[in-house]
Amino acid sequence: MKAFVTGATGFVGSHVARELALRGAELRLLVRPTSRTENIDSIKAERVVGDLCDPASLKKAISGCKLVFHVAADYRLWTPGRNAQEMYRANVEGTRAIINASRECGVRRIIYCSSVATMGFNAAGIPVTEDDPVALAGMIGHYKKSKFMAEEVALLAARSSAQNGGGTEIVVVNPTAPIGEQDIKPTPTGRILVDFLNHKFPAYVDTGLNLVDVTEVAKGHILAMERGRPGERYILGGEDLTLKQVLDKLAAITGIPSPTMKVPHSVALGFAVFDEFITGKLRGQEPRATVDAVRMGRKKMFASSAKAQRELGYNPIPVESALRRAVEWFNARGYVKPALALAPYQQAKQQARS
Repeated sequence: MKAFVTGATGFVGSHVARELALRGAELRLLVRPTSRTENIDSIKAERVVGDLCDPASLKKAISGCKLVFHVAADYRLWTPGRNAQEMYRANVEGTRAIINASRECGVRRIIYCSSVATMGFNAAGIPVTEDDPVALAGMIGHYKKSKFMAEEVALLAARSSAQNGGGTEIVVVNPTAPIGEQDIKPTPTGRILVDFLNHKFPAYVDTGLNLVDVTEVAKGHILAMERGRPGERYILGGEDLTLKQVLDKLAAITGIPSPTMKVPHSVALGFAVFDEFITGKLRGQEPRATVDAVRMGRKKMFASSAKAQRELGYNPIPVESALRRAVEWFNARGYVKPALALAPYQQAKQQARS
């Protein structure tokens, strides 16, 4: 069966495309004219040039496909000026355009890749589930708001299909914080690793997240295609870890010391305000710390994949292997200054082998 994948040149999307290829799917991948394609160069697939904001190109690209994996998203926590409008256009209107084009082309099922960011996290750090209450007003920053709105578009379309007695089925998956190889931008989670490897992590805050092996996220997409119930959401997670635990794991892998100084959120917020102004506004570069990221960090983003386990057969695994692969990948591709991170990492590898 022919499958159409958006976002295949990116981090999660490239793993979804690779997993589909391994299972013998006939692939058609959406590629923008400006896309970096190294993540898909080894995948046997038809490439179609198009854009989420160009409905005509989408309809042409989807024609003849029975499955659609909509993984593309504008994932940034720093959106100055008009960039915020671009994010809503890509994430919200792009999702609407994919669904409309899929319906017109007779697609059987859409797997929409949302995010755990749309969930209703709590201050107590209790793992969130798909059933916990949440509203747009609780979303911090443009990324979370745009993904929440896009997810609502997908769920509304799923209900409409069910009420009309059929049509294109839509299943939503909500990955937590994927980690692994091929994080080319990198994502905000990947930036944590890159900053650590470059010795730019002198302190930490009391926060937490659910890290998941990106290859397991890709397998979760396939499971959702095979077994997911239309109109349902499924958290695809891995391991709940505090930020300090993540940094300690990286220290054990690389030999780079883990920071020991914990700073209050108020101090981190002050640094983020400063960094956004100096690095972002004056220098025109992406800040290392953003106000939205610090505000999100006040709640530990722990999550439960129990529903995906029950209904899809999803199997969360520890993230140790994914962290190691990510470290190797970032080191090998020049994201890390060799004098700072590569030598200690190689030494730690040799010690582990001996």
